[in-house]
Amino acid sequence: MNERQLPRSRVSRRQLGTAGEQAAENYVIGQGYVVLARNWRCRTGELDLVALEGETLVFIEVRTRSAGSVSFGTPQESVDPRKRRKVLETARVYVHQHRLHDRQIRFDVIAVVADEQGVPIHIELIQGAF
Repeated sequence: MNERQLPRSRVSRRQLGTAGEQAAENYVIGQGYVVLARNWRCRTGELDLVALEGETLVFIEVRTRSAGSVSFGTPQESVDPRKRRKVLETARVYVHQHRLHDRQIRFDVIAVVADEQGVPIHIELIQGAF
């Protein structure tokens, strides 16, 4: 059996998330954002991407789903009130630690749908999502 005949294996949830975050980062860079941090962590949680769009500080929550699981809800639907509160709280810590109180702030969501191998097939940027 040659390599082309072997079925490609599915990726794990972690691999899917990592692939989605990389695709999201590449996407926002292509849109002119300047990425300041990826997977920034503190005691309150994690920020997937922190970026500048012009003078605006943007906190970006990345949600990735495989195409087969979208029937259980879209990636953007998974950013529920609890997750929004956690991102807001973590963003406050980031702003305080980096002394960015004077910046305009926005919260975006990037929804990534990927195939079974984790290859992004659709990326949607929702600016000012919450």
